[in-house]
Parts: sequence; C-alpha cells; structure tokens
Amino acid sequence: MTDPVLRVGCAMWADRRWIGRYFPQDTPPGRELVPYSTWCTAVEGNTTFYGLPAERTVNRWAEDAPNGFRFMFKLPRAITHERRLRDADREVADTLERLEPLGERAAPLSIQLPSSFSPDDLGILARFLGGLPGDWRWAVEVRHDDFCTGGPSERALNDLLAEHRAERIIIDTRAVFAGPRVTRAEREAVERKPELTVRPVAIGPDPVVRFIGQTRADANPNWWAKWVPKVAQWLEEGRSPTVFVHTPDNEVAPPLARRFHAEVRALVPTLPPLPEPVTAAAQQRLLP
Repeated sequence: MTDPVLRVGCAMWADRRWIGRYFPQDTPPGRELVPYSTWCTAVEGNTTFYGLPAERTVNRWAEDAPNGFRFMFKLPRAITHERRLRDADREVADTLERLEPLGERAAPLSIQLPSSFSPDDLGILARFLGGLPGDWRWAVEVRHDDFCTGGPSERALNDLLAEHRAERIIIDTRAVFAGPRVTRAEREAVERKPELTVRPVAIGPDPVVRFIGQTRADANPNWWAKWVPKVAQWLEEGRSPTVFVHTPDNEVAPPLARRFHAEVRALVPTLPPLPEPVTAAAQQRLLP
C-alpha cells in the first residue's frame, strides 16, 4: 500500500497569462504542461467534454506529464448530456482508446451529470457504471439538489458509487456565489456553476473536491478553511484526495492551489511537498 498523497491543481494547465508570471517567459505554446506540472500535481481536463483531442496531442501530454501527475478528464457531453448515459458504449470506448497513452495518469475520469439528472435516473447511472471497464477509475459529479440534502436520495447515490468503486466529485461554489459579480468572469461563473449544499463525503480512497473561489486571491483561504482539516483527516485515514482550486478568471489559481497544499501540510507534516516551481534557467533543460 502506498503512502497517501494530496494532489492539487487547477481547471487548466495552459493559460497564457501565466507566462512570465508563474511560468518562464520562453514557454512555447503547446508546452505549458511542462512548467505547470512543477506548480501543481493534477489538472482538470475540460477539453474532452467538447471533443476528443488528436492522438498526437495526447502523445505529447504523455511525454510532458511526469509520473504521479493526474489528469481528470471529463467524458464527452455526447455521453453525459446528449445520450444521458444511454447507448454510449462506442463513445466511451473511443474516449478510453484516445486517452490510453496516459495510463494511470488519466485518473479518475469524470462523469459530470447535468442538473436535470435526478434521483429517478439512478437506475441509468447504475447500468452505466456497471458496464464500464474495471481497469479505469471513475468519479461522478451530480448537480441535482436532491443529491445534496442528506436524505434517502443522497444515501442511495453514495451507496451506488461505493458499490461500483466510483468516487463522488464534491463541488464547493459558496465563495463564488457570495463574492462580487462585477467582472464578466464573475458573472459567468455564477451563471454556469451550480449552487448546491456542500456534502464533504469520501466514498473511496481518492476523494475529489472542486473549490470555486473568488477573484481576489486573499479572499479564498477563509472559504476553504473547513476543507483543510477535512482533507487532513482523509489523509490520516489513508485516503489520497485531489483538490482543484478555481477562481472566476483562474489568473491566480496556481499559487492558490499550492497555498492550499501548504495549509494541509502544516497539519500533516509527513505529507510530501510539492515540486519546486520550474525556473527560467531550468526551462532550458526541460524543453527540447
């Protein structure tokens, strides 16, 4: 059994505003994953929700991502939102085949369900999870209010996920809904993100938290304060959580993710440190 780890990351790894600020100035387009993986140890993969990347692109990611790094790619919306998990075997197989070069680094795969996917649809989710290959790891994000009340619908969901060894993705949007709605990014975040009661449950060994914060960096630690001891507790239980830190525009997300890791490590001193962020000089050694 390996020692538990805490992985932290952002919603993306390629934001050109990070070049010269967090990443070396000479980071070429398409190779941002190299410096990113020294700042963070995980990343969400939203691009697959809209379409599968080219094979050569996935191969480049496989070259650039170090061992121990984790991508959490979303299943395409054709599977989750259009087909609503029905008759999608071919699409699932195509997704897994395309991501196969990443191996265990593509874990877990995210099944993000629409808010209209209700407790009445749990039978569909059960059949879908039951038909998935067992050599891949899966996590489910639900957005219907009834799954976040602590009642029978939530218990049924959690039992179903445990039966199929799938994680539950926890989304915490309290900060962004409480924050200012001045910028376009702030308004869009409120429009697009669900406002749900936060349910800090861990189904399996690798819980996932998506924290959606505020634009101002120093406003966020107060909002994630309760997550720090919770994540420390999971680590003490032998779990290996992943926490993704967002802000409406994500401009300050990489250092915020590292700050969260540091706060947890202050409670769990045995937690391995994050890599040292790459410097401009080291960039010449990392990029051919």
